[in-house]
Amino acid sequence: MKTKRIAVLGTGAIGSSIGADLTHAGLDVTLIDQWPRHVRAMKNNGLQIQFKDSQFQVPVKALHLCTMSSARLEFDIVFLACKSNDTRWMTEFIKPWLGEKGVIVGTQNGMNDDVIASIVGRERVIGCVVELQAELFTPGQIQRNTTRKGSWFTVGELDGSLTPRVKEIAAIMGKVGRCDITNNIYGAKWTKLIANTMTMGPFSLLGLRNFEACALPGMFDISVQLGRESLAVGAALGYRMEPVFGLRADEFAGSSDENLVTTMKTLMSHVGGGRTAPIHDHLKGRTSEIEFISGLVSRKGRELGIPTPANDAVTALDRRINRGEIPMEAANYALLQAGIGTAGTRGP
Repeated sequence: MKTKRIAVLGTGAIGSSIGADLTHAGLDVTLIDQWPRHVRAMKNNGLQIQFKDSQFQVPVKALHLCTMSSARLEFDIVFLACKSNDTRWMTEFIKPWLGEKGVIVGTQNGMNDDVIASIVGRERVIGCVVELQAELFTPGQIQRNTTRKGSWFTVGELDGSLTPRVKEIAAIMGKVGRCDITNNIYGAKWTKLIANTMTMGPFSLLGLRNFEACALPGMFDISVQLGRESLAVGAALGYRMEPVFGLRADEFAGSSDENLVTTMKTLMSHVGGGRTAPIHDHLKGRTSEIEFISGLVSRKGRELGIPTPANDAVTALDRRINRGEIPMEAANYALLQAGIGTAGTRGP
């Protein structure tokens, strides 16, 4: 069987974690990124992956975007691991290097598969839900906060069919963490988006670690309100919640509120000690992707006539941080409460 040529496009913390594990497993992987210092560090020293209680270093093939035009490469599988903000231009960028039967797997937060499909065609896209938390601040060095055992993915064809290639992708992702296959990839991705609106959305405004943000008085109620809004919008769009993060169907058979809380608590059990990805963006002076998480719920809610005051408040504060009008700090919690009108609600 011909060896599959794999690219990881966007080698931040998640992309680097995926690329390192796939390379370590002996697969033919090229890591492609736009940060010169990170690419140079990968070329010179490989990737160093630091887990809580272990580490490993692996030599990798790394290329800067600017050197792709002379690389003469063609890929069978591209794992797109950029932020949602960069989905469109990064997909356009890699299209010339996608093989005739090549596929793009969007290993991202948000609902980006239709954007990718609009560029390369629906038949060349496989959806993926990601639960892996890691941090990248020093070029070439990744702090991975979820172990391989604690990392989880699910993949699926956009039309819900079970195909040999989706089984192949699942086997490849099994080198990085547990990987399931779903016939409801849109529902699974929206369920992850719900969990992100409940956690990533509000926590990213504060700069706190997840367990610190969870412990704030009233945060539990805010998270549940955010989840209810996101669930209502998703249901109106035709998405049904799907057990994610490795949950079984019988663990996901309660009321809507119970399922929201189960999803949120399961996510927090995996990543409680870390900080959400938008916090890293704000610390690095970059625009966060909350516009594609909570902001998506707000926009779709307006289109559908569904009120989303909590997601509106999160999105509005995130925009202010992105514009430099307010800093990311714990004091923003009072602004969030005021924006939602929930000051004085109970804690967890």
